[in-house]
Amino acid sequence: MDPRRLLTFRAVANERSFSRAAESLSITQPSVSHAVALLETEVGVRLLDRARGGLRLTPAGAVLLVHADQIAWRLALADTQVAAYARERREHLRLGAFPTALASLVPATVAELRRIDSELQVRIGEVTPGTVEERLLSGEFDVAVTYQDTDETRRELPGCERIDLLQERFLLCLPPRHRLARSARPVALRQLAGEDWIFASTDGFLVQACRDAGFEPRIVATTTEPLATRGLVMRGIGVGWVPSLLAGDYDGVAVRPVRDEIRRRDIYALLPPGDHHPRARQVADALRTTAAARPSRARVV
Repeated sequence: MDPRRLLTFRAVANERSFSRAAESLSITQPSVSHAVALLETEVGVRLLDRARGGLRLTPAGAVLLVHADQIAWRLALADTQVAAYARERREHLRLGAFPTALASLVPATVAELRRIDSELQVRIGEVTPGTVEERLLSGEFDVAVTYQDTDETRRELPGCERIDLLQERFLLCLPPRHRLARSARPVALRQLAGEDWIFASTDGFLVQACRDAGFEPRIVATTTEPLATRGLVMRGIGVGWVPSLLAGDYDGVAVRPVRDEIRRRDIYALLPPGDHHPRARQVADALRTTAAARPSRARVV
């Protein structure tokens, strides 16, 4: 059943007149009459009878009008909800980022954007490199911040624009009273061969860096949570690693650079294909500005 003919029939039934229905629909009367005739042919029964006082619904027409009213209501609701979604999308920019960026790069950027424009509304969510493609292309985010290892082939998502932000390195995280906490020079990993270690996993590239330095690290704790790593190191449980993005916020521990060659990460923003959110470019540029201004040097408590 053609919904356009059904809605035309509804207008005729409510107006009890082909001419008034045509006027309300802003179409010609012959077009209205033709649509109703086609609908009657489609359903196989008469829907309207002509009477002295105007048009009158047949029993079948009365039944169909109930459904036509429901369809008209649902269409109006859909129009309202879609318009609300579009309005919200214009007003709220959705920014996704991986956890380390959420703790450093993103809040600094959003705070600065709000300082410049208090009307800007940003909704922030967590996204991982493994899910960023699906969630960005599905429209869940207007801007996404993710990363890849520098030794991997450069990743480009079809139709997406990639904006490089910075290259992140990993720094040593030492207890405040550690013998190397105030070392003036970058620390060689072999100097820590006898230490207890805290890693994100037991077989990652940072573990391999220790092996490349000539020793098997004695792992006493594993955690992917930077706050947990800081707490463990601060209490002297072991030494660990901190992404350079977080180095300036690691109070209570000493953060030192490494002499050895350690794999780095390229951090970048992605804009989805098609029409961007009106503020997406501004946010991406602000992320780049924040990244360029963020210190990555080591610090000592």
